[in-house]
Amino acid sequence: LSRIDIPSSYRTLIILPLDHCFAHVVGFYIMIACGASVATVQIGATPMETLKNIPQNIREVKPNFLLSVPALAKNFRKNIETSIRAKGRFTERLFDFALRTAYIYNQDGYHKGKGWRILLAPVVGLFDLVLFRKVREAFGGSLEFFVGGGALLDSELQRFFYAIGIPMFQGYGLSEATPVISTNSPKYHWHKFGSSGKILEPLDLKILDEEGRELPRGQKGEIVIRGENVMAGYWKNPDATAATVRNGWLHTGDMGYVSEDDFLYVLGRFKSLLIASDGEKYSPEGMEEAIVDKSPFIDQIIIYNNQSPFTGAIVVPNRDALRRELDARDIREGRAAAAADILGAEIDRYRAGGPYAGEFPERWLPAGLAIVDEPFTEQNGLINSTMKIVRNKVEEYFRDRIDYLYTPEGRELRNDKNLASLRKMVE
Repeated sequence: LSRIDIPSSYRTLIILPLDHCFAHVVGFYIMIACGASVATVQIGATPMETLKNIPQNIREVKPNFLLSVPALAKNFRKNIETSIRAKGRFTERLFDFALRTAYIYNQDGYHKGKGWRILLAPVVGLFDLVLFRKVREAFGGSLEFFVGGGALLDSELQRFFYAIGIPMFQGYGLSEATPVISTNSPKYHWHKFGSSGKILEPLDLKILDEEGRELPRGQKGEIVIRGENVMAGYWKNPDATAATVRNGWLHTGDMGYVSEDDFLYVLGRFKSLLIASDGEKYSPEGMEEAIVDKSPFIDQIIIYNNQSPFTGAIVVPNRDALRRELDARDIREGRAAAAADILGAEIDRYRAGGPYAGEFPERWLPAGLAIVDEPFTEQNGLINSTMKIVRNKVEEYFRDRIDYLYTPEGRELRNDKNLASLRKMVE
């Protein structure tokens, strides 16, 4: 409440799983404390049927704000873009031009309309009137903003929703902190894309190095917090509690830094870090997000390096997109091998000479792929209830493929196991 005003007239629809701490505290407890209204998604006979009820329930409830996680935000954007394409090429081009104009006007969100960009205000206002307002009507017509949490949110997604007039105020937290630690703020117009906002009051936060020494602003280290929101401990697990809460400080296990203007930037989990054979470390989440977002042929990816000779990746292809591409190329024989080449080429787009060269350090790009035909799902325990991939479980589930990847044969893109997986998908 120190960052977001909730009038008693506000409504929200809980679209997150009800066992999620974020949904409980922000969705239920804060709304009840403010005398505001809460609705939940109509439960279907299956999880997929429940998800399909969300659009209709949003139109019925007409929420003023929604809680979201990256997986849901991506799905919302995909549905918006599909709807725009269905209206024809002219509307699609106009929408793309309107987005680009709004991106220029908004900059990083924090410096919206500053300097010469103020001249774009009438144009952006016109696009809002004729295009973006109609998009917002699909969300009930009253939606003012999202509050994002659960995982790192791609800056491009934040730019998109800001442009269409439904800003996504990204925050950061974890269940052990009940759960919110920081957030961008509609109340104070703090919104900087890529950041997790400013620390909630009256929490204390510091960034520590590996030796436990406090680091100055701008330097990366572990995020550590103290406040009344810190948990008492893990249920009947004193050893885990002692390792996580030390002298009242919660050691989050997350890497980040605080900027000179007090914005927190969360870079990833220390447990998720790639570790090269020489000990250098790198957070893979941004790279994984980019590859999935920009490739029509890759649905899911986990990048792996645990002091290994090279970086590898477990890749779940998009079966339908691969089949369409192979058909478009009129490939009838050797489809599995051709599909492997297509997937390898998607990674090569980030290497020298590719359209995305320089976006990520080349040494951390996957040099070998383990292509699997089984997606990461809740049913096999590889994603959690907020549709976030559980990295350590994926690594254990596909341990044999990771081990094979680091053999001379397994490093080859067209290895036997990759081709066997792809034959099930494209032949």
